[in-house]
Amino acid sequence: MELPVPFLLVIIAIASLLAQWLAWGLRIPAILPLLLIGVGLGPGLHILQPDLLFGSLLFPLVSLSVAIILFEGALTLRVDEIRGLGGVVRNLVTVGMLITFAVISLACWGILGLTPQISALIGAVTVVTGPTVIAPLMRVVRPSSSINQVLRWEGIVIDPVGAIFTLMVFEFITLKDVSGGGLHLLLMLAQTLVVGLVSGGIFGFLLGNALKRGWLPGYLQNFAVLAIVLLTFGLSNTLADESGLLAVTVLGIWLANMKEVETTDIVEFKEELSAILLSALFIILAARLDIQALWAMGWPLLGLLLVVQFIARPLCILASTYRSSLHWREKLLLCWIAPRGIVAAAVSSLFALTLQQKGYDGADQLVTVVFAIIIGTVVLQSLTSGWLARLLGVQQRKPRGILIVGANTVARTLAQALKKLDIPVQLSDNSWEYYRLARMEGLPTYYGNVWSEHAENFLNLSETRQVIALSPNRHQNALAVLHFKHIFGENRVFSIRTGPATKGRSETETRHERLFDKELTWARLSSLLAKGAVVKVTRLNENFGWEDYRNANPGATPLFARKEDGVLMTMNSHQTPPLPCTLVAIVENEKSTSS
Repeated sequence: MELPVPFLLVIIAIASLLAQWLAWGLRIPAILPLLLIGVGLGPGLHILQPDLLFGSLLFPLVSLSVAIILFEGALTLRVDEIRGLGGVVRNLVTVGMLITFAVISLACWGILGLTPQISALIGAVTVVTGPTVIAPLMRVVRPSSSINQVLRWEGIVIDPVGAIFTLMVFEFITLKDVSGGGLHLLLMLAQTLVVGLVSGGIFGFLLGNALKRGWLPGYLQNFAVLAIVLLTFGLSNTLADESGLLAVTVLGIWLANMKEVETTDIVEFKEELSAILLSALFIILAARLDIQALWAMGWPLLGLLLVVQFIARPLCILASTYRSSLHWREKLLLCWIAPRGIVAAAVSSLFALTLQQKGYDGADQLVTVVFAIIIGTVVLQSLTSGWLARLLGVQQRKPRGILIVGANTVARTLAQALKKLDIPVQLSDNSWEYYRLARMEGLPTYYGNVWSEHAENFLNLSETRQVIALSPNRHQNALAVLHFKHIFGENRVFSIRTGPATKGRSETETRHERLFDKELTWARLSSLLAKGAVVKVTRLNENFGWEDYRNANPGATPLFARKEDGVLMTMNSHQTPPLPCTLVAIVENEKSTSS
């Protein structure tokens, strides 16, 4: 029975939600359940047939979706951050990227017998790893900090850089066949590049100034940015074929690096929009996958996967880490981890549709091969990377770090006390002033909301054992607890009380507030610190126990106790600290006590 179109669209939405929920629940990259559900709905059950469902709208739908996805990725590419990257990461996104491109392209041409054009495009598309698959994998593998930093920053930077490189390869391939000669090819390629760069730059300048000067009301800013992105894409493509993706990438980079332009709200909006588009788009693209063509490639396709895993990536790492300080064990794990993600699938599908419209032979094989590489790298590396990290001895065995949600005075004071216990601390706040103050005090701090996709990609949680929410905003604390208790477990996530337990506040609202005494709310702590109370770190043992400490510090309220095994306990005045331990307590002076 043929299902009505509205119901098929509902199926796509529900399937996208189900896939993302399964990925969240199983703590795996979202690309795996999206792929399985899309294949099941498409070639498996034949419920979803995107070409029949969308018809002539399929190509514009994919094109606009990819444009928004690339713009959102480009918004994270800041020039000052690239300058601060280590040499290994710079090598990976330059020399290493070119080596990966060359090896995979030659393998597609020599092993699969594809045309040089399709082979080169597959090589270009598959240089991109992407943070959407790297970040969840790092939480599971928990490699050493140097490996974690290299892989995370490679995924973040190579996303837009690799996309631009892929666009250049695609432009060269498509323009080569329509140009009359070498000079004409260069002119057409230059026209495409100039139109894309100029369009993105002009609209970036105009949009950036509109945001900076307040020409748009707050409630229209996100909508205006989306409209300008689509306008830039459409106008650029009208002036020069296939220049739109380059234009929106330049637009995103321009906004990310323009001074006095606040992009936090834009990034959050684009993250939500990209999550919806990526999920639905990948369901649609997976439903178009030709499983029979995948199986028909057989052993040569397996040979290509072996080249990607055992030749392309090791050569990339060897060249990129030459004369670096990384140990050979760390280099070996880097050789193993390079999963491809959703961006590669989306871009390859868009280019395949474009090439099919232009009549290229073998254009349908582009998607088949790229999806095979995505499946092979994600499944293999997700299942084996943790075991390999343990075998090589480069896995962090027991994380000890604390993530503090908030960078206000209370949070910064407690963070400094925890640093004295030799516990790695990391703060986060969406207030620029608090973020700046924390950085000035030498505290590593993330700027933004910790439950956002941006934090998923940029916030390093591999060394984190516990999460403590110390924001005066109880809604932010609740969101942080809800997000992190799934990752670390409920017994490792705590929140400070932001007000009395009564007065209209239900148990559901307050059950996560389990930090310190009930009376020691955020406001109370802030008031004590303002009146001169100090946070002391004291060693307790059999010779100087809890009673001795209380006699010496009558105005003390215990906050934390670090046990001998390094585990940090949260304390209240009704608990007796275990001996021996190191106690963190807030001690009131006479002025604060009398008041």
